[in-house]
Amino acid sequence: MSNPVSIMPCLDMQNGRVVKGVHFVDIADAGDPVECARAYCAAGADELALLDICATVENRGTLLDVVKRTAAACSVPFTVGGGIKDVKSAAEVLNAGANRVSVSSAAFRKPEIIPEIIKEFGVNALTVAIDVDVNPKLPSGYEVYIDGGRTATGADAIEWAKKVDGYGVNVILPTSKAGDGAKTGYDLPVIKAMADACKATIVASGGAGKLEHFLDAVKAGATVLLAASVFHFHMIDIGELKAYLKANGVTVK
Repeated sequence: MSNPVSIMPCLDMQNGRVVKGVHFVDIADAGDPVECARAYCAAGADELALLDICATVENRGTLLDVVKRTAAACSVPFTVGGGIKDVKSAAEVLNAGANRVSVSSAAFRKPEIIPEIIKEFGVNALTVAIDVDVNPKLPSGYEVYIDGGRTATGADAIEWAKKVDGYGVNVILPTSKAGDGAKTGYDLPVIKAMADACKATIVASGGAGKLEHFLDAVKAGATVLLAASVFHFHMIDIGELKAYLKANGVTVK
């Protein structure tokens, strides 16, 4: 592996609390985002993500006060997503302390915001997230979903990833709806297809349940390993994960 792999706990947030669902539903409380962020930074996380999972569906902006407080507690690069729909809302989140914004539904609906955000804040300030689910009728077998996984678009996920990559985006974050919270492993064909088709860094997201799943994702082409449940509920410790990856020949940050 040429690029070192980084570990990225993800804080899915609803009503200002960290929550974790399965397949984007069945939501359980997992604590206060500020406390979680502090604990993860102390535990050796390389990056941190905060996703306001209801912002888009509730048609509101990201909870900026929570972003501010979490950013203040965070000592690693910090990505925030949910409710970011244009340059103005991206600016608000970056000014609140995020290092990067993650855009999903808005980028799909209005692809021109991708180059607009890059032009305004630089390529390192943007991640494009792509929620996917299996659809055998599409060429790649995967369809893009928006609105927090609620709305099918009919668009082929790999074709959309290629388009995103063409804008010069350097981080793409696919999440498998089927894998989300299920702890059955990442959707490796999606990771591999995007890693093969794109120059961008691919973030593995949705489905990690045991140490082997993280190694599988690296082998499929991911260089950032995102997980939530296994870290929140102390099933896997970040130090333990890094040691396991190193023992299996993976360079970690």
